[in-house]
Amino acid sequence: MEVLRFFLQRSRKMVVFSICAGVISGASNTALLVVINGLLKGSGSLHTVLVWSFVAFCVLLPLTRFVSELLLNKLGQDAVFDLRLQLSGQMLAAPLAHLEQLGPHRLLAALTDDVSAITGAVSVIPMLCINIAIVLGCLIFMASLSPVLLMLVVVAMAIGIVGYQLPILKAQRIFMRARKDGDSLQKHLRALTHGTKELKMNSRRRSAFFKDLLESAAVSFRRNNLWAMSIYTAASSWAQALVFVVVGLVLIVLPSLQHLDSKTITGYTIVLLYFITPLGVIMTVLPALGRASVAVKNVQELGFDLARHATDRVLDNPDAGKQWGELQLASIVHTYHREDGGEEFILGPIDLVFHPGEIVFITGGNGSGKTTLLKLLIGLYAPNQGEIRLDGRAINNDLREAYRQNFSVIFSDFFLFEQMLGTDEAFTKEHASEYLTLLNLSQKVKIEAGRLSTLDLSQGQKKRLALLAAYLEDRPIYLFDEWAADQDPHFKGIFYLQLLPGLKARHKTVFVISHDDRYYHLADRVIKLDEGQIVADTRKNTTGAFSAVVN
Repeated sequence: MEVLRFFLQRSRKMVVFSICAGVISGASNTALLVVINGLLKGSGSLHTVLVWSFVAFCVLLPLTRFVSELLLNKLGQDAVFDLRLQLSGQMLAAPLAHLEQLGPHRLLAALTDDVSAITGAVSVIPMLCINIAIVLGCLIFMASLSPVLLMLVVVAMAIGIVGYQLPILKAQRIFMRARKDGDSLQKHLRALTHGTKELKMNSRRRSAFFKDLLESAAVSFRRNNLWAMSIYTAASSWAQALVFVVVGLVLIVLPSLQHLDSKTITGYTIVLLYFITPLGVIMTVLPALGRASVAVKNVQELGFDLARHATDRVLDNPDAGKQWGELQLASIVHTYHREDGGEEFILGPIDLVFHPGEIVFITGGNGSGKTTLLKLLIGLYAPNQGEIRLDGRAINNDLREAYRQNFSVIFSDFFLFEQMLGTDEAFTKEHASEYLTLLNLSQKVKIEAGRLSTLDLSQGQKKRLALLAAYLEDRPIYLFDEWAADQDPHFKGIFYLQLLPGLKARHKTVFVISHDDRYYHLADRVIKLDEGQIVADTRKNTTGAFSAVVN
C-alpha cells in the first residue's frame, strides 16, 4: 500500500513501533474477550487470576492504543510538514516555463487536497492495526475452540477477501479518475475567484462557465467519488454478510451434520458476532487509505517531475553580481506553442546589447513577443538557442539564479506581498515615506516593521505600491511590463517624467514595455517587436533624434 510505504520511508522504526503498539492493543482487546469468557465459567483460584488479568488488559489496551496513535500522528504531521515544504521548495526551484505547463491548479491541488488526504490516513492506520490484531486474535481463539470450525471460517474469509479485493481494484482506478476531476475542479474554482467580475458582466458567459465547466467538473468529481465509495460499501456489506452466513452455518447447518457441544457453538457465535465490529472498522477505513494511496502516488509523481526539471537553487550570497558593464543577448531563440494550441511561436533570433544607465522602451502589438523577451532577459525562461551573457560570461543553469538578482520587475499580472520581503531595512526606512508621498499613498498605507498596513486598495493603488516595493529592492536593472496601462494621466506623468529619469540618474538600467508612444522620446532606445522578430531598434543620438542601432 502506497501510503504505508510512504511513512516507512520516512521513519521505519517509528512505524514499526506504532504498528506493534496497535497490535498489542488489538490483542489486549481479544484477550479481554477470552478473560470475560473465562470469568463466566471460572471459579476459585483461577477466578482470581482472571480478575487480575482483566485489570491488566484494561490498562494495557488504552495505553498501547494511545502510544500507537501518538507515534503515528507525530510521524504523519512531520511527514506532511516535510512534504509540503519539499513540494514548495521544488516548485520554487523548477523553471517557470515548466510550472506554467503544469498549471497552478495542479500545484495547488497537490499542496492542499493531496496533503490533506495523506494527513487523514495517519489517524486511521493505528485503528486499522488494532482491528486487524483483534480479527487475528479472534481467529486464534476460535482455533482453540474447534480447528474444524476454524477451517470453515478461513474458507469463508478467503471467499470474502477475493470477493472484496476484485471490486476494490476497480474502486482504486475510479479514485484516480476522481483525482483528475479534482484538478479540473480546482482549475475552474480558481477561474471563478479570479474572474468574478468578467462572469458577472456577461450572463451567457456566466451560464456557460457554470454549466459547461464548473458544474460538469463537479458532477464528474461527485460521480466518480460516489461510484468508488459505493463499490467500497458494497464490498464491505458483502464481507459482513458473509460473517452472518458463517454464523448461520454454525448454528443451523453444522449441528445437523456432526456433533458439536453447546460451549463450542456458543463461543463461536459470540466471537463471530464480536468479529463483525472490527471487520466493519477495517472496511470503513480502507477507502480513506485508498484515497491516500492515490494522493501519495500523485504527490510523488509531481515531486519527481519537479525535481527532474529543477534548475534554481538558494544562493549563499544573493546580492552577488550587482556591478555590471554589458548585458548581451546573443542569437537567442525561444519556441513555444501558442495559447490557442496552433502552430509554434518563435521568438528570435535576437541579438541585443545593453549598458548601465539606459532607458529602453520595448514596443509592439499584442502577441508580438514582448513579455516572452522580458522573461528571457531576466532569466525566468532559458533560451532554446543562443545565450545571454553578462560581462561576457554566459548565463547557464548554475548562474541563472544569481543572474536574476540583478533585476527588479513589475509584471503585468503582478502579485503584491503583505511584507516587504527581500529589501534592506535601512534603505526602506530612508526612502519608503518619500515614495509613498510621491505616489499619493501616504494616507492609505504605512510600513510598520517591514509590513504593509493594508492591501485593501484599488488596482491602480496596488500597482503603485508594487512600484514602491520594486524601488526599495534597489536592483541595478528595472523592468516594467505595462505598468502605466491602468494609471490616470497624473500618475503616468509621475512615472515617465519623474521616476524613470530618477532611476537613470542613479545609473539604473530601465526596460519599459509600453504602448504610450507620447513618452517614447524619453527613452534612450526604442525596440519594436512583431511576430517574434525585431523590426526596429533605434537609439537617441546627440541631437535627440532616433537612429538605427548597430550592435
